[in-house]
Amino acid sequence: MNAQDRRLPRAADFDAEELLAGIVSWVEMETPSERPDLIDRLLDHVEARFTGLPVSMRRIPGRDGCGGQLVLTYAPGGLNGKPALLMGHIDTVWAAGTLAQRPVRREGDRVFGPGIYDMKAGSYLAAESLRRIAAAGLVPPRPIVVFLNSDEEIGSGTSRETIEELSGGAAFVMVPEPAFEAPGTVVTMRKGWGRFTLKAFGRSSHAGGNLSDGRSAIREIARHILDIEGLTEKEPHATFNVGTVKGGTRPNVVPAEAVIEIDMRADDLATANRLVTTILARRPYDPDIRLEVTGGINRPPFERSPAVARMYAATVDLARELDLPMAETRRGGVSDGNFSAALGLPVIDGLGCNGGGAHAIDEHILVSTIAPRAALFHGMLMSRDFQDKVVAE
Repeated sequence: MNAQDRRLPRAADFDAEELLAGIVSWVEMETPSERPDLIDRLLDHVEARFTGLPVSMRRIPGRDGCGGQLVLTYAPGGLNGKPALLMGHIDTVWAAGTLAQRPVRREGDRVFGPGIYDMKAGSYLAAESLRRIAAAGLVPPRPIVVFLNSDEEIGSGTSRETIEELSGGAAFVMVPEPAFEAPGTVVTMRKGWGRFTLKAFGRSSHAGGNLSDGRSAIREIARHILDIEGLTEKEPHATFNVGTVKGGTRPNVVPAEAVIEIDMRADDLATANRLVTTILARRPYDPDIRLEVTGGINRPPFERSPAVARMYAATVDLARELDLPMAETRRGGVSDGNFSAALGLPVIDGLGCNGGGAHAIDEHILVSTIAPRAALFHGMLMSRDFQDKVVAE
């Protein structure tokens, strides 16, 4: 441990109520993914907090109906080397006006609010950690970059290029997505995510007078549903879910068209690629039916690579030094960390606050986990000992 590391603050050195006030200020600015105007309003608010500090700000304009993105960089005195990269999203699944129906409220250790858990608490702590380090004039072991995007909840279509660009030049990546399970738990593995659409085109006819002339697209689709759902039992490292089914026009008409949407999760890239090929190669059971299958991998698997394992081991050591609990878990849900991990980088995810109710009306965080996470963030960004264990340069 070097002299700088001996000065690392503990959880007790952080004012959880002050940090909570900042988190709530973000929550009270609604940012549904489909409202770029509201997204950009919050980014304006973030930029204002950094005015006058030695932090460069690069605003990436929104496109394709999505809001903008913001890159904050702190490299005092020409500090060089690959940066520590923190990535968080500020968009939520909640429509504008939700706050009027369900305003932020507190019940003991729990604070409820739309988007507070997924993931404004974590994204705020990432930005605020950088702001405090810069405001204090501290010199970290390497530059710090915070990236805030606005389309994670809808697939990161407009931000993926920037995520991969920033990740490619980073030393390691911290993702403050919500924490799960016991306080102190982080995520070191996520399944990859694929989505597919399978359409069947048959031939309509009168169900009473000319049934045999028709070719039922729904009957065809039904067979594929059973087959695809059955893959979950056959594949030890993947799951499938047919989430939507649409088809037909009237009960007395043989349906000429039907469509299903398929969700695939896979533990590793080899499995994901093999199953993508399997799904895209599906053929009709009825030769008079035409199939159209589209889709692929949206996010590659976040595997527990040697680089991830190394970063987790260093995080355990740091947590012990800071008197913080630490454990790891794996998740079936995806994050932007999947993109970084797929590039072979050291990544720790699930660094946000504990709580629950993501995408649900009881969404909340635990106030008792704010200060411990703030201490961990600061330590990961400022400890040379931690970073030397993580980075093999």
